[in-house]
Amino acid sequence: MTIRSEQRDNNCFMIFLSGRLDTTSASMYEGELKRLVDGTTDVILDLKDLTYISSSGLHILLQLQKIMNNGKRKFVIKNMGEAVRSIFEMTGFINLITQEE
Repeated sequence: MTIRSEQRDNNCFMIFLSGRLDTTSASMYEGELKRLVDGTTDVILDLKDLTYISSSGLHILLQLQKIMNNGKRKFVIKNMGEAVRSIFEMTGFINLITQEE
């Protein structure tokens, strides 16, 4: 998995994930993802190039959503591919994560 990020404006940070967010990569990138959302007002997570997500990856995204919600900050996931959306739907995470089309 790779992570790319860019500052959209003073209040919005965009994070792009590509590849597989599985058990191995989730443990490797969890700290980096939390660091990226720390102190930002709005975060958009673009999953267009994410090909797979495991339960470990889903857990990290749910943690990020909770961190942002506790700070009354915006956290949105967009551009889920069909395979990733299917996993979100099968696990019920589709109802727990704020998404934007």
